[in-house]
Amino acid sequence: MSEKTIAPAFAALGHEARLKIYRLLVKAGDEGLNIGDIGRVLGLPASTLSHHLGTLVQAGLVKQEKLGRETRNRADFDVMRDLVGFITDECCSGVDLDAAHQTEKAC
Repeated sequence: MSEKTIAPAFAALGHEARLKIYRLLVKAGDEGLNIGDIGRVLGLPASTLSHHLGTLVQAGLVKQEKLGRETRNRADFDVMRDLVGFITDECCSGVDLDAAHQTEKAC
């Protein structure tokens, strides 16, 4: 995964309400939650919640499934693992400052 492909997901999580929604859905697990339950737990109005869920869906972080009159929302755990992996893949691997300096000179 590249910065370009993963940046929209991180941008979507950059809003406090969306981060709360996403964390709640992660906590809910595979069962997920319907919109009414999310709104009750977080105290968000339906219109606000719908807007933020749409952003999370568009970023690929949340999947929605229609079950009759209800929409079930679930965190996409594969995408979540990709995000965590992207951040941690090179953890503590060191930074070659000489190579960075050479690239800077070439520009």
